[in-house]
Amino acid sequence: MKYLYNLPCNIAQTLNIIGDKWTLLILRQIMMGRDTYKDIHDRLEGIPTNLLSDRLKSLEMDGLIEPQLYQNHPPRYRYLLSNSGKDLCDVFNSIILWGEKHLKKCYKQLSHKSCGHRVELQYYCSNCDKVIDREDISVLDVNNNISE
Repeated sequence: MKYLYNLPCNIAQTLNIIGDKWTLLILRQIMMGRDTYKDIHDRLEGIPTNLLSDRLKSLEMDGLIEPQLYQNHPPRYRYLLSNSGKDLCDVFNSIILWGEKHLKKCYKQLSHKSCGHRVELQYYCSNCDKVIDREDISVLDVNNNISE
């Protein structure tokens, strides 16, 4: 059973879903089109088979992936990202950007497909129709309207 953070915090509650060891790497493989158990297992050197199976079941229960039967005997599945699973793309990109800036050895870089130049993260306020600085962001407790 997964360890559950019992905190009224979006980060804690999100970690209850994607914070287990290997989970983000499994999702990344599916995001990259490696969608069968074998494809995922072959790309994640060192993951035990029972752990991969458990993580896939958990991701399905949490609504991040959807299994699609592609062979009846024996039953074999492809794993597709649900809409909420696809929304994690922005999280992955943020992690890549953080790694570009802070890792001693950088393995990946985000670039604009059209021109090939590096991209950066920006925050946008749809009400003001403006790009805003990180310093101009506050986190509100939606239940109490308290700023953190």
